Amino acid sequence: MSIDKTSAHICVAAALATAAIGYQAWRLLSPPTSDSPDDRSRSIANGVAGLIGNTPLIRINSLSDATGCEILGKAEFLNPGGSSKDRIALYLIEKAEETGQLVPHTGSCIFEGTSGSTGISLAMVARAKGYLCHIVMPSDQAIEKSQLLERHGATVERVAPCSIVDKNNFVNVARRHAQEFGAEDPAKRGFFVNQFENPLNSEAHYKTTGPEIFRQTKGCIDVFVHGSGTGGTIAGVTHYLKRRVPQVRCFLADPQGSGLANKVNHGVMFAETEREGTRRRQQVDTLVEGVGLNRLTRNFANLLPAGRGKKCLLDGAISVSDSDAVKMSRWLMANDGLFIGSSAAINCVAALDIARKLGPGHTIVTILADSGQRHLTKFWNDEAMAALGHSTAAPASLDEFKSV
Repeated sequence: MSIDKTSAHICVAAALATAAIGYQAWRLLSPPTSDSPDDRSRSIANGVAGLIGNTPLIRINSLSDATGCEILGKAEFLNPGGSSKDRIALYLIEKAEETGQLVPHTGSCIFEGTSGSTGISLAMVARAKGYLCHIVMPSDQAIEKSQLLERHGATVERVAPCSIVDKNNFVNVARRHAQEFGAEDPAKRGFFVNQFENPLNSEAHYKTTGPEIFRQTKGCIDVFVHGSGTGGTIAGVTHYLKRRVPQVRCFLADPQGSGLANKVNHGVMFAETEREGTRRRQQVDTLVEGVGLNRLTRNFANLLPAGRGKKCLLDGAISVSDSDAVKMSRWLMANDGLFIGSSAAINCVAALDIARKLGPGHTIVTILADSGQRHLTKFWNDEAMAALGHSTAAPASLDEFKSV
């Protein structure tokens, strides 16, 4: 009897061992699911497009340790094109292909007006998919962005900064070029991306960035904070998180000179630097590139009340000075080894401010949209910053950042 029991135990153990081996073999041989956090390490990426998205969420140690909160940054600068704009470049181009607006290898050209990062991403994806690319950008943006665009094979047109109502605004020039392109050859199509007003912009982040943050935090997130240029990232992520995490609060980080913070907090589009006789620049009076506006884009407007009784999806907005943006970038380089761009810097200033106000024990997520590598001649140029009156020494303490 005991021998029969022993034999049975041996058979069960052997069956379990066989099942375990079979399961491990299945895991190794089967394709990873979209939920898998280690997709990239277990599969072969399909060209450069296969590298876009699924970026790490990293703990920003210096800010987290100082506040008792978990302040996490989504490392979008690790996308192949160097920024979060890779997501919308791929998504919008593929949607245009699905609807027949673009056909690869036909001599068709992608046009866009951009401060730089979206253009770099579009140029990269265009090359990978068989399109030409023509980028129009304001002439006051960092010159290295133009150089990167050219290295990606794009035609670059720099125009004087002016209001969106001016026909020579960079966005309007790009739209006009797209309309005129291919007039003599119908097979060659001009496609205007229109990132500021195209709702597919926020849809891209609703379908990719938002789900990734939810998965990476396992839904344990108290705050999401981010700036707004086109409004695509903050709109897409906010809509996604608000539907799945009831207690999450979402905030706008806004640079000086932008009127969006006042719009969110008080319902009126206004910035102090817009007072008569105080404005220095055409668009938004800040050295931060890529975020901040004094108009509502279609993507950002989707966050605001759409009628009586409707509530703003954003829980507030924080205005960040140029001085604090510069200081935060130097602080993070000195204390965390993070070399970030100007928009990521204002996000981190806002995250720090929120953490102090909420107190320890909260999880705060923000976006590190790009690195400092495309800001070398301006935001990361110490002489240029000093000429504008900004200290470029790393702060000795986070006490130098006063609560907003």
